[in-house]
Amino acid sequence: MLGRIGGFCYRRRRVVVGCWTIALVGLVLAASAAGGETASVFSVPGTESQRAFDLLAARFPELSGDTADIVFRSARGVDDPAVRKQMEALFARVESVDHVLSIASPYRPDPRPVSADGTTAFATIQFDTRAGELRKAGTVEDLAQLRADANSRLVHVELGGRVIQFAEIEGPGGRGEQIGLLVAIIVLLVSFGSIVAMGLPILTAVFSLGVALSLLALMANVLDLSDFAPRLATLIGLGVGIDYALLIVTRYRQGLHAGLDPDRAVTSAMSTAGRAVMFAGFTVVLSLCGMLVMGVPIVRTMAVGAGLAVLTVMAAALTLVPAVLGFTGRAIDRLRIPGLHRDETAHRVGWWFRWSRLVQRRPWPFVMLGLAILIVLAIPVLSLRLGSSDAGADPTTKTSRRAYDLISDSFGPGFNGPLILAARLPAGSDAAVLDPIVSKIQASDDVLAVAAPRINKAGDAAVITVFPKTSPQDTQTLELINHLRDDVVPNATRDTGVTIYIGGITAVFDDLGVALADRLPLFIGVVLGLSFLLLMMVFRSVVIPLKAVVMNLLSIGAAYGVIVAVFQWGWAKDVVGIDQSGPIQSFIPMLLFAVLFGLSMDYEVFLLSRIREEYVRTGDNGLAVADGLAATARVITAAAAIMVAVFGAAVLGEDRTTKLFGLGLATAIFLDATVVRTLLVPATMELLGDANWWIPRWLDRLLPRISIEAEDATDRAVLADELTEISPAASDAPVGPRA
Repeated sequence: MLGRIGGFCYRRRRVVVGCWTIALVGLVLAASAAGGETASVFSVPGTESQRAFDLLAARFPELSGDTADIVFRSARGVDDPAVRKQMEALFARVESVDHVLSIASPYRPDPRPVSADGTTAFATIQFDTRAGELRKAGTVEDLAQLRADANSRLVHVELGGRVIQFAEIEGPGGRGEQIGLLVAIIVLLVSFGSIVAMGLPILTAVFSLGVALSLLALMANVLDLSDFAPRLATLIGLGVGIDYALLIVTRYRQGLHAGLDPDRAVTSAMSTAGRAVMFAGFTVVLSLCGMLVMGVPIVRTMAVGAGLAVLTVMAAALTLVPAVLGFTGRAIDRLRIPGLHRDETAHRVGWWFRWSRLVQRRPWPFVMLGLAILIVLAIPVLSLRLGSSDAGADPTTKTSRRAYDLISDSFGPGFNGPLILAARLPAGSDAAVLDPIVSKIQASDDVLAVAAPRINKAGDAAVITVFPKTSPQDTQTLELINHLRDDVVPNATRDTGVTIYIGGITAVFDDLGVALADRLPLFIGVVLGLSFLLLMMVFRSVVIPLKAVVMNLLSIGAAYGVIVAVFQWGWAKDVVGIDQSGPIQSFIPMLLFAVLFGLSMDYEVFLLSRIREEYVRTGDNGLAVADGLAATARVITAAAAIMVAVFGAAVLGEDRTTKLFGLGLATAIFLDATVVRTLLVPATMELLGDANWWIPRWLDRLLPRISIEAEDATDRAVLADELTEISPAASDAPVGPRA
């Protein structure tokens, strides 16, 4: 079917390119005119922090929204008349901004604290809604402009709090993506040796990514898409889009070099590489779909964004690429780079064929070496701590980081992440019922201060603000939350009729980490099981899928270990541009697993499909492995280098979460394409021999068939010709005795 689709797109290339162009222009214009805004939605249904928010929304709506801080410092002191006049004028302007309900400042009743030296203070802005809506309404932008206007030689003003921190997250298309794209161009030039061949994957990826991001912008009108969703879609879409096009263009060029005319070369490429691309793309989407059942909105929206990007670039690879190939024809090798152009058909005279034979001669040492590398890198994952980094890990170029430092230095780091205790009061109770409760909370070891309770007009709900001694990302803060929930609050409220839920953004992230950690094993099990079944249906083997699952787990585990060592332990943190170590973002392990397990199938399918083509043709397992590796290693290396460049360049951005995700992806792809594909795969397949392809007959009959091999006899004949266009001496090279 894909061969016929490729042939149709090749012959109707003007129509296909025209449709994609119309779709891109139309969607970009629609997104510009009516696109929605992403949101910082971190609700976790069924958790205590969510119950705290729901209680406030129902009984204390004026305090159910998020907050932000205006932190200011003056050498004259905050009580200086000139300073006070300037700051009160700023507060008055801030109160007129949309969604601002009130400001608790040092100059009003129930004032905010002032530092011991009298030079620093902060005012707390109370909003009537949560951070996501503030971003959409432009509230944060208005506040940023007022802050800029208020800064002077007399007073230094910064904006702090999670609302501001999330609003400062860099959008897609930043410096990291630009550098990654530049490196991808260089890799493609080296791989293809032709400017024309290089341009096609880049064009396809950028074209389809524009469509995907425009669709996401329009979907934001009906879905609360996470701020991270467009960044994730950009990273994955760019890397996968270039890789998918690269695989098809490579196979097309091989067809031309084997003597096919362009039309037949397109059909052959789509019948083989195109089928591998479609299978790999759907595997990625399948892995991401597992995140939809986790019951956490932020995870769900990330899965939607990434899945949409993968589907779009896959559709472009399967339709736009063959159409553009129709325009290039035999000119695909035009504008050659001297010294870089190679003919891929003579793969048995290359370095990779000799490498495979070397590994096959001594498989056990290479297996031990590969496993040792992956296991050592994975060791740090044993100390993985999920949570959320605070603004202290952000660069000092951001106002939220500077505000964080001012508050930490003057009042203590815990003031950057207060706990919000929502209390349900019994009917007819007196406010004095809260006094002994507040006293017991204040007596807790890790509590720095407790603000006076605020009671609603109906007298049936109250808010108690608790300031920990430690920062929001500190393990002691999380221990304090658990201590208050499990011991202090239950004991303090016993026999009072008062119910207290501990909420606030710090508690939300703690609950998010716990919820995702509890559900992660089930998610991993489902993805592994489905992937095992898919690979078994494709390769008609039990051993191949089992080996693939184990090796993918090892490479992903190694990636987890690297990000723990860098971001949690602080090893080489200066190299990746972070000031402080901290926990791993709660959703990152799940997201990394879904994306990486799907992406690793690209190389798995591309390599094993070529091995199986030769094994079916000759029945020689050893030679099939060597031929498959030799024929695909160069393109796998190029594809991996592109993904490593795109994902690794994300480390150059400012957002810590993007850095963390990019480093994890780049590490896993690098290990998968080197240690796994070029070391462990040939070594283990040599050790297993024909057992690689074993499957019980009853299971073979029971399983449906999914073929990614050539679709017809003509294509299979072409592939056979490609595989035999080598020197007889290389073909007959012995493997040698096993170690």
